[in-house]
This record gives sequence, structure tokens and C-alpha cells, in this order.
Amino acid sequence: MHNPYSTQISELEEKIKANEQLLDDPELAELAKQELESLKAQKQVLEDAAAELTQDHPIGSDPSDTTQSNAILEIRGGAGGDEAKIWANDLLRMYVRFAERIGLKYEYLDDTVIQFRGKAELDGQVLHPYELLKYESGVHRVQRVPVTEAQGRVHTSTASVAVLPEIAQNTIAIKDEDLEWQFMRASGAGGQSVNKTSSAVRLTHTPSGIVVTSSRERKQAQNRQIALALLRAQLWEIEEEKRLEKLGKARSVIGRAMRAEKIRTYNYPQNRVTDHRIAVSWHALDTIIDGDLEKVLLEVRQKLENPEKLTED
Repeated sequence: MHNPYSTQISELEEKIKANEQLLDDPELAELAKQELESLKAQKQVLEDAAAELTQDHPIGSDPSDTTQSNAILEIRGGAGGDEAKIWANDLLRMYVRFAERIGLKYEYLDDTVIQFRGKAELDGQVLHPYELLKYESGVHRVQRVPVTEAQGRVHTSTASVAVLPEIAQNTIAIKDEDLEWQFMRASGAGGQSVNKTSSAVRLTHTPSGIVVTSSRERKQAQNRQIALALLRAQLWEIEEEKRLEKLGKARSVIGRAMRAEKIRTYNYPQNRVTDHRIAVSWHALDTIIDGDLEKVLLEVRQKLENPEKLTED
């Protein structure tokens, strides 16, 4: 199994050997000792991260096989200022409530990124997180009167949802030399124990220009693992887009909506949720936004995976 930290570990080992040779020098021994402690600590962090990576759950050798994959969901506020941020948080809460309703496990990878694990039985079907949530990718629009609106006017705001599968390490090849790591002190949730060390990571994949960050965990090794998982998922998305184009599949009908595509509108004054891809509305916005998503997800999934039904309706 490929170890993405092998180059860094080898470099640290060389530095450790060089400093060990200075321990007999009366003038440099003390500095060498201090440097050795730091280098060994860095090496241990990388070795721990490499060990944790062996616990990945493969989804198969076929990069397009995501039928039993966990899901990584990220939500970002779009047009609409502060109201858009509130809306993004509302959507995040909706998906968490839904996971709790059906028994999926979830974990925050960052403030706006959640990983869903496990499986659930819905309408007689046993579904894993990615196959259940993959059609949620796209722009979700809300029409309502914001709490900050004094004159009672209805505003329109948006948030983008990205749903990606959790990709096993051996599915996507990532070269050490293509990675640029930066480390910083985390802020926010986690308290002083987080802020004392440079546990937050920023990872840049130079060939693609993809940048991912992770700062929620207290240990740098854990944040490194999360960053690599997010990178693998985004690289898989790029390859999957290429694969679908070669097959000539129309994403607008069968599948993976682009992040810039408006897929759904939540109209509060009319208590209505409309999915524009299948031209279906549900007059139960209040319960849907509280996590009662089962009917919506199953109907969207059924119709998008059976395009002929769209033309019949």
C-alpha cells in the first residue's frame, strides 16, 4: 500500500542521522539534542498518520464503483450575504437530522464538511450514504423572509452542496512530490489544547490546483488524514466527470449534478420544496427541513436513474 508520507519520513531520518553525529561535539551537542527531539516528534506524527491510513475502507478497484461508499458532504453559502450563511447552516442541520432519523453515523470533518457512514433500509432498499445522497449535489435556493429583514420582504439566497464518495487510498494514485503541506494553529472549536500546536493543515495538490484544509481534530496526523481523504474524493470527481463524458452520459438527467446547477428551491411562504430536475414539488417544507428527507431522496433517485420516466410524466 502506498505511503504518502514516505518521502517526508526518509528526509527526517536523514536529518536525525546527521544530528546524532553532532552529539559528540561539545559546542553543538545541546543544539543537536534539541533538534533531535523535534525531528523525532515530527517523524512519529507522520508514522502515526501512515498507520491510520491503513484503516481505509476500499470501495473496489473500479473507480466508478461507489455503491457501498461512505459519503463526504460539504455545504457553502452562496449569494445572499449573512442569510446565505444561515441557510447553509440550516441545510447542514437538515442532513444531520436526516442521518439521525435513519440511523446513519456522521462525523464533522470541518465546520461545513460532514462524513456519513453505515447503511440504512429505506422503502425496502438497503442504501449506503453515497448512493443515497449523491443527487443532492448542486445549488439549493431558499425563498423566505430573513430574521434580519425588518420590512417583511422575501429574499432569495443560495447554498451549494457537494456530495462525494469516500475513496480508498489505493483507488487514486497521489505522488508525494505533487503535495504541498502547510501547518498552522487551529482556531475555533477545540479549545486551548487545539490552539497550542500547529495541528491544522492546508494541502495543495499542485497538478490540479486543488486546495483542501482540515482543522477540526486536535492531532495533526488526523487532520492530515482528513485532508488526504478530501483530496482523493475531489480527484475522483474529476476522473468521474471524464469517464461520464466518454460514455456520453447526460449529467443533467442521470446523475451527478454540477455544483453550479440549481437543483432545488425551498419556498417558505408556500411551504413548498421543488426539485427542478424532475419537476416535482412537495408541500411539506417544514418537516423536510427538519430532516424528513426520505420521500424526497427516494423519488429523486428513482426518477434520475430511470430517465424514461421523466419524459413520460
